[in-house]
Amino acid sequence: EVQLQASGGGFVQAGGSLRLSCAVSGFTFDDYAIGWFRQAPGKEREGVSCISSSDDSPYYADSVKGRFTISSDHAKNTVYLQMNSLKPEDTAVYYCNADSYFSRATYWGQGTLVTVSS
Repeated sequence: EVQLQASGGGFVQAGGSLRLSCAVSGFTFDDYAIGWFRQAPGKEREGVSCISSSDDSPYYADSVKGRFTISSDHAKNTVYLQMNSLKPEDTAVYYCNADSYFSRATYWGQGTLVTVSS
């Protein structure tokens, strides 16, 4: 059974930090790009960051560059998103996603809520 277990959300003041975790199971970790999306109230879901599980090359949306860092632990099949210098506009439900390199398979985890107060 494929599972993406997201955790680490919470409430933080502007300028603070949080670390999100996405623990995956049920598929070959290195065969997927793992990423984070977010959806703020009244807005469409947007891509935040992703990482290639094969070579750990990262991608960041312009809005989070220099503040967020994505990393992966292959031994734990877990991807992390370190979020620093958080802003109120980062408030959203954050979702973990896995996209296969070899098929159209894509999986989503449950969301984790991040709330940043001004």
